Order: sequence, then C-alpha cells, then structure tokens
Amino acid sequence: MATTCVEEVLPPVLDSTSDQPPLFDGTTRLYISYSCPFAQRVWITRNYKGLQEQIKLVPLNLQNRPAWYKEKVYPGNKVPALEHNNKVIGESLDLIKYVDSNFGGPSLCPDGPGKREFAEELISYTDTFIRIVYTSFKGDPAKEVGATFDHLETALHKFDDGPFFLGQFSLVDIASIPFVEKFQIFLSEVWKYDITAGRPKLAAWIEVLSKTIQLCGVIVMVPLGSSTIILVILILLQELNKIGAYKQTKCDPKVVVEAYTKLFLVILL
Repeated sequence: MATTCVEEVLPPVLDSTSDQPPLFDGTTRLYISYSCPFAQRVWITRNYKGLQEQIKLVPLNLQNRPAWYKEKVYPGNKVPALEHNNKVIGESLDLIKYVDSNFGGPSLCPDGPGKREFAEELISYTDTFIRIVYTSFKGDPAKEVGATFDHLETALHKFDDGPFFLGQFSLVDIASIPFVEKFQIFLSEVWKYDITAGRPKLAAWIEVLSKTIQLCGVIVMVPLGSSTIILVILILLQELNKIGAYKQTKCDPKVVVEAYTKLFLVILL
C-alpha cells in the first residue's frame, strides 16, 4: 500500500544561472522537469513508494538548462536522471523499474499468473503508443490514433481484480498515465477527439487515476444501477492524488495545449 504523506513543497526550478547541487555526497537525487511526461513517470514512482525524503527532486528548466548538468552530471543531457550510489543513470522506463527494485515502499510489480509477462509487454508497447500519437499530431489524429487507444482498452479488460492494467496499480499505469493525460487534453481541445468514447475501461481508468479519494480503511456504499456494492477503501484507492503521487505531477491543461501546439502545430499554422 502507498505511504500517506503530507503534500510535498516542491523545490524551485534550476536554470543556467543556478549553482550545481553537490554531486555524489550521499544524497539520492532525481533530476526532472516538472512538465516532462518521461520525468513524471519516475516522479510518480518515487511519490507512490513514499520516498520523498530518500530521493530529493532537482527540477531543471529545459529551455534554459544549466551547463553543469551535461558537463558534470548526465552527459545525455536529458531528464529524468537518478543520482544514486555514486552513479547517474537515465531512461524513464529503466528508472521506474530501478526505483521499484532498489528502494523500500510498496511493490509496483503485482504477482499473479501472467501479470509480470503482460506488464513487460505493455511497458514495451508504450514507446510505440507514444510515437504513433505524437506523429498523428502532424496529420489527422482522429483517423490515426484510434487503434492505439483501442489497444489500451483491450489491455484493461485482461484482469478483473481492479481498475488498472494489472488489476492493481503498477508500473504499467505509471508508464502510461503522464502521456495519456496530456494526449486526452490536447486531442480534445484542439482536435475535438474524445479518447474515451466507446472505451469504457479506458474512461474508468482515467477517472480512477484522476479522482481525489479522501477515505482510507473505511467501508462505503456505492450505488451501481439498481444494485449496491460494498467496497473496502484502503490506502490503495488513495494512492495517487491523496498522497501526491500523481496529483503533484499533473500539468495545467492550458500549459499542455500551449506546449503541444508549439511542438506539433507550428508548421501547420
């Protein structure tokens, strides 16, 4: 289960005028950009596992990034990057697995028949998913992205022991949600395309991930049509917004639209 915590006060963004934090002084640091979906993957993982004290955030201004970041910290000059045990490693999909395996907190790799294999398949698919959707922004997304979101809808039908890809919240959800969130905003606002239309599982997944659930360890009555079910709401259903695992990483929709318009539509305007 996720660790309940007070919402974190986020550190200020560092730019080309900022001094470099100490390197390899025993502090574990996660270098990110607050708006980068790749970095948000690792940020969410860190938050969900309750590692705010063990892994310190170092947010960077990617439009005016410090020279010392490439020269002394991470030659790849990208985010995210993790400083841990006298080394700096990158690549978001590798890092979410690394943080899950090398730090305490709840596991993000649920056990169960076929779950680990399916997790690897879906995590690998995220690169294809992202590439197809990004490419569609320079064409006609309404005609080009349907199959990719259908793939997510089908995947969400595989396990019925929870609303997430593997039933329980996992690295698969973390690998996907920063991008799905932004794609949903941009496709709806600019292209009037609803990614949840005809995809009830995807709609429910986004709703669960986006909703602030304030109850913990209680029983509530939830009406479903003519029947009522009893749900035991544990910290698992608080896990994102309430503890800040996902909530603090979310971007302002206006910022998403403006950024994606500059990135993908400037040639078309």
